[in-house]
Amino acid sequence: MIKSMTGYGSAKGTVEGIEVAVELKSVNNKFLDTSVRLPRSFIFAEETLKSAVQSHISRGKVDVYVTVDTSMAEDMVVRVNEPLLRGYMEAIKSISENYELPNDMTAMAVSRFSDVLSVEKKELDAEAVAEGIKSIAEQALCDFDAMRIREGSRLCEDVLSKLASIEALVTKVEETSPQTVAAYRERLTQKMTEVLGKAGIDENRIIAEAAIFADKVATDEETVRLRSHMEQLRGMLETGSPIGRKIDFLIQEFNREANTIGSKCQNKDISYVVVELKSEIEKIREQIQNIE
Repeated sequence: MIKSMTGYGSAKGTVEGIEVAVELKSVNNKFLDTSVRLPRSFIFAEETLKSAVQSHISRGKVDVYVTVDTSMAEDMVVRVNEPLLRGYMEAIKSISENYELPNDMTAMAVSRFSDVLSVEKKELDAEAVAEGIKSIAEQALCDFDAMRIREGSRLCEDVLSKLASIEALVTKVEETSPQTVAAYRERLTQKMTEVLGKAGIDENRIIAEAAIFADKVATDEETVRLRSHMEQLRGMLETGSPIGRKIDFLIQEFNREANTIGSKCQNKDISYVVVELKSEIEKIREQIQNIE
């Protein structure tokens, strides 16, 4: 499957009573560049998230946004300072016995003494929270990949349609090239006839000159290589991502062959075809910048 480098995905979930939302978006880039934005107190999950992204994406500039809502989390713990409480109770009992006062201790009463009860924030299990956030990120990445695959499918169809246009143009070059040699031979014969007359024409010389010219303007090697490159490109598109960089290198070879054909051609019809050919190759080059 071909994947686009641009995409968006999101997912939500609960981790240790904490509401977590993960969003991903990406744009084109030569290499993988991942940026993770987390609340400061959850920065410990950054490397875990980057690892999850790397398992799905090979290149592109990826931004990961993680928002955390702890308002509903049971993250506060009330603790009893038992040594202090026992001290208070023993002191009250001593006062009651020594001064013959009623001992009316109740749980509510002793809990009001200073520092007997304390409220503390519950300590998070960093490893469990990181894995929980990663699990939600995996869901977002699946959503993200689904969008990239849809976009990649459209890119693939567009590249294949342009490849068909290139193939038709290469066929035109192959059909027109022999006509160029034939036209050259006819012009050469005509000029020699005008200068020397029919009696002075050396047919072997004409054949030799035509052969030299044919060798200079022959584009057989270039068209054969272009067809080979086209088959290779189709094979890459069937293989699936990540192939963007490979196709980029292959398109450079397309351009090289087209430029060579352009430099060899001695026919205005072929010149027009080469311009169209290079235009279609450039369109493919632009499209593959979006392929992972």
